[in-house]
Amino acid sequence: MATANKNLSDYDKATIPNAKKFRFGIVVSEWNDTITEGLYKGAYDALIDNGTLPENIIRWDVPGSFELIYGAKKMQEQIVSAVIVIGSVIQGETKHFDFVCEGVTQGIKDLNVLHETPVIFCVLTDNTMQQAIDRSGGKHGNKGTEAAIAAIKMAELRNNS
Repeated sequence: MATANKNLSDYDKATIPNAKKFRFGIVVSEWNDTITEGLYKGAYDALIDNGTLPENIIRWDVPGSFELIYGAKKMQEQIVSAVIVIGSVIQGETKHFDFVCEGVTQGIKDLNVLHETPVIFCVLTDNTMQQAIDRSGGKHGNKGTEAAIAAIKMAELRNNS
């Protein structure tokens, strides 16, 4: 969990497998694009920093976070080692927030259970825009970076199992 005392972008590169042999799919929600673009940058930079070749990163955009499920499902059909889904849902005045968050969470969980290609959940579910800013390159680091590191580790697990 992100706190003022922990930066999500900090990782020990020596503990991360070299990602040169892997190919990653990233599905990005266009909704709250200021936030999702920051998360994408964190993920992309971490993948490159750990050896992924730029041509081995495939990006697809979808309209909103709910559409990440279908985008990830179709991305799993590509030849990729792991998929990262990037979205941002910010609490509003209605229950829509709850339905979207629950649906996306369950949908991504289902893809992980039903298919061999791991899907990494990088969907911020914040109460305020400031909380989202703080976690997409702000004072709490970048959840996209954390997602990329998880994707590399899961790609390695898949490769070795």
